[in-house]
Amino acid sequence: MFKRSLVRMSQAITPDVHHVLRYSYVSDILEKRPQFRGAHLEHATKWKESGKLKMGGAFDPAEDGALVIFKATKEEVEDFATNDPYVKGGLVTSWDVKAWNVVVQ
Repeated sequence: MFKRSLVRMSQAITPDVHHVLRYSYVSDILEKRPQFRGAHLEHATKWKESGKLKMGGAFDPAEDGALVIFKATKEEVEDFATNDPYVKGGLVTSWDVKAWNVVVQ
C-alpha cells in the first residue's frame, strides 16, 4: 500500500526547474576579493531584486568556491556569470550552470 502511494505521488510531482551556478575560486580569494566585493554584491543584489536570484554564497572555507541558485533560464544565469565582477576580475577560475529539478520546497 505504502509503495503504491509513493508511486502515485511521484507521478503527480512536476519539478520546478531552477538553475545552479557553481564557481571555483582562486586559492587566495580572501586576499583578492576586497576590491571587487562591493561591485559583486551590487550585481547580485540587482538580480535578487528582479526575483531571478534566489540565494547564494561561498562555501566554508571560501576557497572551496560558491553556489548561487536562480529561478531563471540557463542563458540568463550565464549572463549573470559573464558580467559578475568576480569573473571579470579573475577571481573565478571556472564556472558552470546546471539545471536543478526542485521537487520539495
